[in-house]
Amino acid sequence: MTSFLLLLIVGYVVAFFYTLSASIKNSRRLAELEKEVSGLKAQMAGAVPASVSAEAQDQTEEAANAIVEGVTLPALQADANADQSGTPPPLPLQSKTEDLKQDETVPTAAVTTQAAPKESFESRLGARWAVWLGGITLGLGGILLVKYSIENGLLSPAVRLAMAALFGLLLAAAGEAIRRRAVPGIAAAYSNAMIPGVLTAAASLTLFGVVFAAYGIYDYIGPTTAFILLALVAFATLALSLLHGQALAGLGLFGSMVTPALIVTETPSIWALFGFLTVSWVATALAARYQRWKVVPALANIGLGSWAIGYIMASNTVLAEPVMFALLAMIAGSIWIWPGKAFDHVAEEHPPATESDAAKPANRLLAFLGRAPLAINLTASLAVVLTALALLATGSGISMHPAFVVAVLIIGLAAFGAGRLHAVWPAIFASLAALGCANILAQNNLEFLSTFGSVAATASVAVDHSLQASITRIMGIVFLLFAVEAIRRRTSKDEAFGTLWASIGSIVPVGLGVISFVEYGNLTRDWLHAAYGLAIGLVLFGAAYRFDRTSEPAFRRPVNMLVIGSFLGFLLTIHALTNGLATTILIPLLGFIYVLGTRRRAWPALAWVMALALVIVLGRIAWEPTIVGPQNLGTTPVFNALLAGYGIPTLLAVLSAWLLRHSPDLRIRNFLQALASLMVLMTLAILVRHAMNGGVLNDAVPTLGEQSIYTLLTIGMSGVLMTLDMKSPSPIFRYGSMLAGCVAMVNVLIAHFFVLNPYFTGENTGRWPFFNLLLIGYLLPGAAYAGLAYYARGKRPQPYVALLALWGAALGFAWATLSVRRFWQGENIADWKGFLQGETYSYSVVWLAIGVLLLALGSRFDAKSLRLASAALVLLAVAKAFLIDMSNLEGVLRALSFIGLGVVLIGIGLFYQKILTSKPKDATVQQ
Repeated sequence: MTSFLLLLIVGYVVAFFYTLSASIKNSRRLAELEKEVSGLKAQMAGAVPASVSAEAQDQTEEAANAIVEGVTLPALQADANADQSGTPPPLPLQSKTEDLKQDETVPTAAVTTQAAPKESFESRLGARWAVWLGGITLGLGGILLVKYSIENGLLSPAVRLAMAALFGLLLAAAGEAIRRRAVPGIAAAYSNAMIPGVLTAAASLTLFGVVFAAYGIYDYIGPTTAFILLALVAFATLALSLLHGQALAGLGLFGSMVTPALIVTETPSIWALFGFLTVSWVATALAARYQRWKVVPALANIGLGSWAIGYIMASNTVLAEPVMFALLAMIAGSIWIWPGKAFDHVAEEHPPATESDAAKPANRLLAFLGRAPLAINLTASLAVVLTALALLATGSGISMHPAFVVAVLIIGLAAFGAGRLHAVWPAIFASLAALGCANILAQNNLEFLSTFGSVAATASVAVDHSLQASITRIMGIVFLLFAVEAIRRRTSKDEAFGTLWASIGSIVPVGLGVISFVEYGNLTRDWLHAAYGLAIGLVLFGAAYRFDRTSEPAFRRPVNMLVIGSFLGFLLTIHALTNGLATTILIPLLGFIYVLGTRRRAWPALAWVMALALVIVLGRIAWEPTIVGPQNLGTTPVFNALLAGYGIPTLLAVLSAWLLRHSPDLRIRNFLQALASLMVLMTLAILVRHAMNGGVLNDAVPTLGEQSIYTLLTIGMSGVLMTLDMKSPSPIFRYGSMLAGCVAMVNVLIAHFFVLNPYFTGENTGRWPFFNLLLIGYLLPGAAYAGLAYYARGKRPQPYVALLALWGAALGFAWATLSVRRFWQGENIADWKGFLQGETYSYSVVWLAIGVLLLALGSRFDAKSLRLASAALVLLAVAKAFLIDMSNLEGVLRALSFIGLGVVLIGIGLFYQKILTSKPKDATVQQ
């Protein structure tokens, strides 16, 4: 066994010297490479033109030196800045090498020398793999040695622990000794495979194991001593990571985060636990600030957040104060320690977006959301938000009201998002968490109060049932103040950041006010929430006015967002004080006031506020079409609540569209015109529906008469839009007129011809011979289509005009056919009555007469579509004569049917012959 132990020690020595010799050999190769690069620099210096500045030549030499030292040019500049100022330099947005690429006077070769050479297999095998394998071997050897001594009882536990501790200290000392004597180029070229770092990591793991074995296995020390020793080892590892790299810092962080879990005590102190975790986080942040690390701080955020969530979910009674203060310390450290201001210059060096950038909004958005340091900001945000959600999800008792704890955490995260330009994700997560958690608190109000009450009874804390509502509104006010301050201080440096906080300040305070009003307020009339909304609206509008006076282009988008936010605040006030008809009228009236403001301020948002108000009104109408409720709606036609509820918003929409008819913003002009047209048609339709349905609005299927009125309204709307387009050309009017005509065609095809046709439904057509249901259901819409087709000639595409004419002819044909059936069958023309012989003969006569009439009209107006419709009717009459009249008619009626058909056909042929022969003659005479 002794020989085996000696052999193991010899193996350690051999492995150690092998790795050291490999590193020395690699350093010699680097020295040779340095000589080659020096020669290259000399050649490049001779090739550079005299016009190149001395500064550019110095930068070129630094880029060449970076090949040997394994350091990029930005890192060299950062170190130089750090040496001069004594503080960590800001991270550059782009390296000076990229600036050199933009300088046409610098040769390309001077720039491309920055690329690092590809590492050879020998380098990987000797300089990296050997180090990693050596570290693993050291750890394995130590484990085997301890295992051997335990199994054979060679040494007492105390001696074994002492020797293991000594071995760990020797490893740390060896790592430090090698670090001081190693070739400087090795540390830069093989930063993730440094022999000193591997030895120090092995030493840390050994000491961790020694302390835990002394506490958990042999009971030589108590929990307090073990906790202190483990903490010291963890902090010492973090301190040494400043010399040996980020990987060792991660090991020290892991040790510090695991230490509380390794120590078991019957009386744990939650304050001590989170105090220790907070100190560990701060130590990690300080080390990361000095070395500009990004991975380890993110892991520290994850560790602290995991402890907070785990403690909340596993405890029967949650002590919220230490958790809250630990996370607030993390937020404060993120604001002032790391990343602090280090990345704010990334946004500052970006000028406001130009118009050419607007073509790529997706790229700009991704660049804005992905600005450094992404991992740190995301993990910090998730740690706070998930902890807040855990507080709301736990069924355990809580020492403080959950609404207060959640609000403090979210406000702290919002402060981080408002205080630093790079903290985009904290701002977004804080906004979403504020709205989400406030809604969860409101929905589970009774459950939380009962849970908190059981703890408060033991803690002698009074429960205030109105606390949640007050906290919700206070949180909204704080977000509003953060937004105004962030816009004021940061927008000139970063327009996107100001726009983000303008959106947050416009949405979050109003959203929290709405949650508070709906869940806790008096829905009939609530003066408190009305004052809250009024204050928000005034502050946002005043801030927009104040920022607009700066005349800086960067404030343009934030100002418009604030204007929209002010409207939302006033909208909350309207809903808090009014309901029903008054609310529906006041919303577009408020929007119209903003439209009038366009005469004093050129804010695009003023017009869009009116569009938003009309959309909200349409939403309210969709929710409650009767405006005042079915039980309060009068039965008087036209003069009822519908006239005011639909008519006044429609009138304001029309006035707004007229006032903005010369607006340079084509989008809002078209949108308002479309909304106004839609609301006019909708108002007329709802008044007709109310009048035709006995003063009741429901989902009953309309009658043919009611549907005919809708069709006439749609055709009329098409004509009105066409007229407006002639006077004030607009794509809304142009395409809207054709859309209205097509919608009317669909109504005719589905409702008039099939669904509501009295031939299929059996609906009574009325007692009067001419003024009956068929008149309003078919003849009037047909005449309207004919008039619209005539008016649209030369103004709309020919196929559309032809469709209008054909639809008018089809409706006229339907009226004539059904009128024939009514003449023979009476008021009820249902299909179950069958057909009479005289009725069948009459169809042929009427169809031929209509065909002749259409032919005459087509010739008179030179309308090919009418002539084609005439031909279709004549062919239909021919088909009827041979297929139906031949079998159903008898005697003289059959003969008359064919005689009349023949006469008409001959007449039509003569008519066409005359037309065709007269045209060449006319042309000859003219010539």
